[in-house]
This record gives sequence, C-alpha cells and structure tokens, in this order.
Amino acid sequence: MSIQAAYDNWSTTYDADENLTRDLDRIVTKETFMGLRCKSVVEIGCGTGKNTLLLSQIAQKVYAVDFSASMIEKAKEKVNSANVTFITADITNQWFCNNESADSIVCNLVLEHIEDLSFIFSEAYRVLVKGGYFFICELHPFRQYGGTQANFQRNQEVIQIPAFIHHLSDFFQAAKNHGFLLEDFNEWWHEQDQNKPPRLVSFLFKK
Repeated sequence: MSIQAAYDNWSTTYDADENLTRDLDRIVTKETFMGLRCKSVVEIGCGTGKNTLLLSQIAQKVYAVDFSASMIEKAKEKVNSANVTFITADITNQWFCNNESADSIVCNLVLEHIEDLSFIFSEAYRVLVKGGYFFICELHPFRQYGGTQANFQRNQEVIQIPAFIHHLSDFFQAAKNHGFLLEDFNEWWHEQDQNKPPRLVSFLFKK
C-alpha cells in the first residue's frame, strides 16, 4: 500500500486509535508554540488537524497542507477557523507558496515518509522570510533503529506505512547545507516511555 493510500485509509480511525506518538506530538507542538504570535504559518502534513487549531490561534493565516484528501476532510470537520486554508498537495513537488511568504513552517510526523530531505529544506528556506522558523517534530531515529514505524490496524492486520530512516546528523546536515541555523533541539518521551529511548525529536531552525 502506498503512503498516500495508507493515510487515506487510516483517516477514518486516526483520531480514535490509541497512538502515544500522535498524542505526544500534540503536546510538544503546544509547548513550543503556545504564547507565540506570527503572521503566516505553513503546516506541512496537517493530517486530521491535530495541531491546526492551535496554529490558527497564534497566526493570522494558516495554510494547512496534506497529500491525503481524506485526512484533510477530517481536519475540516474539526477546524472551521476563517484564517485556515486547507490545501491538498504533495510536498515532494514544488510548494505552492511564494518566496519569503511565511513566518513559520511546521512539520510534524511527516519526514519519515520523505526520502529526500534536501528538497524539503530547500523549499522551506525559499518560502520563509528572513528570520523565519522551520519547526520539525519527528519519530526519533532511535525508535526506528528498533523497527518502529507508523502503522495502523485494519481487519486484524497491521498495516505498516513505508518509511525512511533519517539519522539526527541527516537533519543537521540538511539544515546546514541550505543555510539554516539551529535555534533549539529536544528529545521527548511520553509518560509511558520510562526507561525507553526517546519517542520524538524536535528541531527549531532559523533562516
């Protein structure tokens, strides 16, 4: 099953399924952005809108992007803010955004499904204004080394969604290659992750 087809399928139960990674990602994003204010945010991989409502509260304009039309339909059911525009698009192709048009780009649990980080960082740099921020929160590669990847269950079958391992150094190198500076870096555990490797890793890069 392709990545896009898998997320279309998963959209029907994504919000209801037990998913500690999804839940922790929401907490991390809230801790990172709550209290901040910006003009324009591009949310890459908005999914069912788990972080979109928060972003709509801190930004004058939010462009919420996903390549799964089914995921976006679910997001529209929970987010009806006038300052949010949903866009169905594949971020491995040139982004719809104009040069230097966004203050922040937010990317959550997406890049494990993207083989070429270089293109993503290149587009992010193009789209951000000078001084803008690129926030990334991803499944920690330490978890991937142990075989963990995005999955969901259908009819007693576990559907594994195709993923690529990006080492921590891959993120840092891609950022450096495209002119970003590291503003912040954190590793995150869910409260049920005692004595386990970190579940998530987050980066805040500045143009």
